[in-house]
Amino acid sequence: MPTTNLIRYALAAAARGWHVFPLAPNGKTPPRGFTAWQHRTTTDPATIRHTWQRPYNIGIATGPSSLVVIDLDQPKHNEQPPPEWSRSGIQDGADVFAALCQEAGQPLPLETFQVRTRRGGLHLYYTAPEGATLTNTQGAHGGLGWLIDTRANGGYVVGPGSHVTDHDATGTYEVLHPIPPAPLPAWLVERLRPAPLPPQKPITVPLASDRRGSYIRAAVLGELERVASSPPHGHNNALYLASVALGQLVAGGELTAAAVTTWLTEAATQIGQPYREAQRTIASGLRAGARRPRTVAA
Repeated sequence: MPTTNLIRYALAAAARGWHVFPLAPNGKTPPRGFTAWQHRTTTDPATIRHTWQRPYNIGIATGPSSLVVIDLDQPKHNEQPPPEWSRSGIQDGADVFAALCQEAGQPLPLETFQVRTRRGGLHLYYTAPEGATLTNTQGAHGGLGWLIDTRANGGYVVGPGSHVTDHDATGTYEVLHPIPPAPLPAWLVERLRPAPLPPQKPITVPLASDRRGSYIRAAVLGELERVASSPPHGHNNALYLASVALGQLVAGGELTAAAVTTWLTEAATQIGQPYREAQRTIASGLRAGARRPRTVAA
């Protein structure tokens, strides 16, 4: 797709208040070297015009955009539905979604912003509910069902205008229904609301008790507290900053990456961060911290 069109689509998304960032040309992930995308999204037209001088695809960060996007996918080649969805009339994510609405006695909430995906699926954009922090779900694993993913806090979707080429399918994300996103229906908010978190448990940090060890231990516990005490919309940012700080100590030889990853992952999952998302954020922070090694005097 011409760069001018991609700029136009990125500016249109930003005009709606949606935070955008670049994805690799013809791809679905950030370009090489563009780390920590969560902290580099923008709605600024000048930044967008400068960034999209290259033919980047468009990522829309759902959390800061106050969006929840329901992704109704198509099955991959020879993919068969799981037993619970092996029934007449169920062929793809849209069919599963229709069945869920019927079972809940609710109308299909299709009067909202819609995007056709490159594989023929559908992205339904909704405004995020106030007072409820929703995260990402995948299929039936904490989500709505087979071939239905959702993206909210900590997630992103490939934005309209993007063109993706890979072994799976080639195509462009096209706007089908350009109306403002409708509020996410209350019954779907309840279905997607994360389960209550278990009581937080102290995280064991077995370090030496001498002066040097005590200093490092205090640094680790301080960063774990940063994560544990972060507000709902700031969990991922706090986790990234903690990972950068401890990554500096890893680079200086004071801690191991494995230990830091374990401690931070445990802290993140205790406050409701999805495991895979937490792992990605920690890895990104450790890489950033490695650029500025820090040591502790004996």
